Amino acid sequence: MEDKKPMEEKNPIQVSERIFHTIECLAQSGPMGLLDLSKALHLNKSTVHRILNSLICMNYARQDPETLKYSLTYKFCGIANQILTQNSVIDLARPYIRSLAEQTDETVHLVQLDGISAVYIDKVEAPHNSVRLVSRIGKTVPLYCSGVGKAMLADMPDEEIRRIWEHSDIQRLTDYTVTAFSDFEKLIAQVRRNGYATDDEENELGVRCIAVSLKDFAGKSSYAISISAPRERMSDERLKALLPLILNTKNQIQKEIGNF
Repeated sequence: MEDKKPMEEKNPIQVSERIFHTIECLAQSGPMGLLDLSKALHLNKSTVHRILNSLICMNYARQDPETLKYSLTYKFCGIANQILTQNSVIDLARPYIRSLAEQTDETVHLVQLDGISAVYIDKVEAPHNSVRLVSRIGKTVPLYCSGVGKAMLADMPDEEIRRIWEHSDIQRLTDYTVTAFSDFEKLIAQVRRNGYATDDEENELGVRCIAVSLKDFAGKSSYAISISAPRERMSDERLKALLPLILNTKNQIQKEIGNF
């Protein structure tokens, strides 16, 4: 007979990993049945069923009584909102990125460094332009192919940049995505010379942006702001015209944070 160990004797890291993979899978795919979820996670149905029951017990997941599909609850939204409300950088930066959006009539983002990614923590839509970008608060973008990511990476030591590159899932998201590290090093050198970064449709076709990094209270470049717009409104001449505005906004926010 198989010797089944109680839950507390199992590898806690493996258990946690499976739970979070289940959460991430449901967050990305939406409601799923037990069989489909088991296949996506490469786990047997009994294991996934136990994970789901645990999440349901803690009100992090629910099962539709008609479709029998599982989905996450809005409890995660409450946690996310609590995290965001504790982030004073959002409160400090908000008036300035709102002003920047009004001055440029374009969408302005505030992101925070999150490992090998950047996560959108605030966004102010262009006041008058009818075109809306698909970015949303809570969404992550890779550092290697985003303007905000390159802006923050340029402030890091070369060995840290290489480490992040090696741990990233380098993919050619568009025809303009840089996938060779030697070419990426040249881009970072250019950012360091210019004092700002750009995203020339490297992450999403049809969208360009200009970005600058922001230092946190400890003096580490953990944040960045960007001005994003459809390619048709973001010519090289327009980028040059936006540069003084975004640099001025950076200086204003840094004075508020105290690391100018």
